[in-house]
Amino acid sequence: MSNYLSAVPAYGRDYNSKREVMLDWAAGKDFLVQGISGSGYINKDGAPSGSVINIRYKKLTLVCPITIK
Repeated sequence: MSNYLSAVPAYGRDYNSKREVMLDWAAGKDFLVQGISGSGYINKDGAPSGSVINIRYKKLTLVCPITIK
């Protein structure tokens, strides 16, 4: 069973493309998890195995899903 998380770029960052999101995710940059059960920072090293991180970007209008294996 997958765990789904929603996140936005941390520290005021934003992106114009999925490629930019993926490059910063691969570089280990922080993203801010936003959910009903709370929030906190996450990056590729701390992402739970088997989860799907939906990262919102371009002023929160687009979503880049990242599956953690």
